[in-house]
Amino acid sequence: MKFTDGHWQLRTGLTRLRPAEVESVEAGDRSLTVYAPAKRIAHRGDTLNQPLFTITFDSPAAGIIGVHVSHHRGGLPPHPRYALNRGDEHPVKVEVEAGTARLTSGELTAVVALTGPWDVRFERDGRAITGSGAGSIGLITAADGRTYLHEQLALGVGETVYGLGERFGPLVKNGQTVDIWNADGGTSSEQAYKNVPFFLSSNGYGVLVDTPAQVSFEVGSEVVSRNQFSVEGEELSYYVIDGPAPKDVLDRYTGLTGRPARVPAWSMGLWLSTSFTTDYNEPTVTSFVDGMAERDLPLSVFHFDCFWMRQFHWCDFLWDPAAFPDPAGMLARLKSRGLRISLWINPYIAQRSVLFEEGRELGYLLKRTDGSVWQWDLWQAGMAIVDFTNPDATGWFRSKLQALIDVGVDCFKTDFGERIPVDDVAWFDGSDPARMHNYYPQLYNAAVFGLLEENRGPGEAVLFARSATAGGQQFPVHWAGDCESTFEAMAESLRGGLSLAASGFGYWSHDIGGFEGTPDPAVFKRWLPFGLLSSHSRLHGSGSYRVPWAFDEEAVDVLRSFTKLKLSLMPYLMTAAREAHTAGTPVMRPMLLEFPEDPAVAYLERQYMLGPDLLVAPVMSADGEVRFYLPAGTWTDLFTGERVDGSRWITRTYGFDRLPLFVREGAVIAFGAADDRPEYDWADGVTLRWFAPSDEQVTVVSLPEPGGEVAARIELTYSGGRVETRVVEGVCERYEVEVRG
Repeated sequence: MKFTDGHWQLRTGLTRLRPAEVESVEAGDRSLTVYAPAKRIAHRGDTLNQPLFTITFDSPAAGIIGVHVSHHRGGLPPHPRYALNRGDEHPVKVEVEAGTARLTSGELTAVVALTGPWDVRFERDGRAITGSGAGSIGLITAADGRTYLHEQLALGVGETVYGLGERFGPLVKNGQTVDIWNADGGTSSEQAYKNVPFFLSSNGYGVLVDTPAQVSFEVGSEVVSRNQFSVEGEELSYYVIDGPAPKDVLDRYTGLTGRPARVPAWSMGLWLSTSFTTDYNEPTVTSFVDGMAERDLPLSVFHFDCFWMRQFHWCDFLWDPAAFPDPAGMLARLKSRGLRISLWINPYIAQRSVLFEEGRELGYLLKRTDGSVWQWDLWQAGMAIVDFTNPDATGWFRSKLQALIDVGVDCFKTDFGERIPVDDVAWFDGSDPARMHNYYPQLYNAAVFGLLEENRGPGEAVLFARSATAGGQQFPVHWAGDCESTFEAMAESLRGGLSLAASGFGYWSHDIGGFEGTPDPAVFKRWLPFGLLSSHSRLHGSGSYRVPWAFDEEAVDVLRSFTKLKLSLMPYLMTAAREAHTAGTPVMRPMLLEFPEDPAVAYLERQYMLGPDLLVAPVMSADGEVRFYLPAGTWTDLFTGERVDGSRWITRTYGFDRLPLFVREGAVIAFGAADDRPEYDWADGVTLRWFAPSDEQVTVVSLPEPGGEVAARIELTYSGGRVETRVVEGVCERYEVEVRG
């Protein structure tokens, strides 16, 4: 939201109060409270009729400083709130000296000037990384009486900003206006399914605005030298999260908001869907599974999309008896072939559903303020919304899913959750409707993920979720939503995934080939490598099937090649997944995360790192021409073994069976002994390919086991053209080492 008319004036109908100076400061054991009037106080009379800002600094965790700005503090306690992992065991140092007050947590210090105009600097090792200067904090009052609080943190020269959820526009957010408000807008608009009020700065810090209500960001777009964020009301809280490296910021951020859960190995294999509005029944499903097996296309998960239920009945969680007369038998037959089963669901109950009257009578559906059930016809006729603020409603909803789990369903695609009304609604627990709009998918996904975890155990639960907010990374996996079947949509999907990765989400997927329409065979075949070199891979569409033989035989070959490549990379990928779970580093990474010192990577949005050492540049053209950047060092083409010097741009043309896939200098990539399934003993018979090692280089490779722990660590030493190895932890009886490049 913009408040100014150029640099000098406010927009018509607005007034603004701003802290002018520090009147006094109170130092607590672990906090610092500053009182700042809206004008300079020259004598006692100036304190009359004078607004006063209260700004409190504290620290919920090492290296994180919270800033809480308030004007009037008498409002009702806001609900819901983000569940943050706050602690008080880490050291916090509070100092008040002549002219300054300081609060230090870890290497991060908030320095408040006690004299002169309002000025707060956030420093690391004595160097300011951002700050709140004169005029940065403002209380805006509109003509209708509504109030808004804004903060403006300084943007340095060349500083770039990332994150703010899964956004499909430019990866770098500088110059953009971003409203944190979940919406079902597809991938080709400024709207987003997953809005997260957190941004990551190239200057080595991040900021979380602590509210699930709407937050408006003006990233260098109102004051070009500042990153402004504003909320409606009289209070604003945010956290400055220290680095210094971007990975360090995400480590601290996910420590505060929740780590991505471990995902089961089978979820990283290939998923195949019936697609959305296509005609299907058990013979169709069987033909797909048979067709994949006959063509040696490894398949891990079969997903039933919406019409597994009867039309107009979504969601009643009952199989369409005409299309699927024997669901339990069908699932048993599919599972006997080694497949996992996924079902599409959403949190809405159509009026024709048998659950509508049940939910209405029990009081489990969202109500209007007059006590009636909130309903509309958009999406499903007369649909209502499950009220997850009611614990009994949550248990009721989960009981319907439990019946499906009991007959063999392994996971759910938790679709929707964005179009949550804010007008004329009353939540069971009294939640503020404006805050519940963005927070609703947190309750929805937590309910379903928690049920799966109770049934399967930690590390074996997985969703395919579309909507989310801050903390939603705890309930993986999330996919990119509805995109067109074009190269342009392929690019916007990748931008969304990289933005989400910069927002603390460890895993991400997308519809291979695009969702809307039928892709040209060239689009489909170019999308396949991109899809299989993502953390999770799904063939899914809207009105047409996504089995590769529906396009051409070359598509079958491309799918086979990259599916087998991904499955052979399971030791490497599960190690990256472990890092996502323990440190918040995503599996698919914007180049900035691995090369923060290289200014050339700042705006790269058509390539990424898969784990720490594989550079992927999807081809987004029919003719195969692609331009990509290799950072400093020697890079090795994974397919050909060609060595290429970095610090430069490269333009090449690739066939459908290849794309730029380069290995970082000195990296060891672990290839498993199997390429027909994701679940196997990744350490047994593993091949360690060492790419362009330097003389006297010593490295230790960790090999994962299914439970998320380390099965073995192997130390490799390269000296005089020879490799020496030893197992330094665990057991690994069969392994080979190959030097490449």
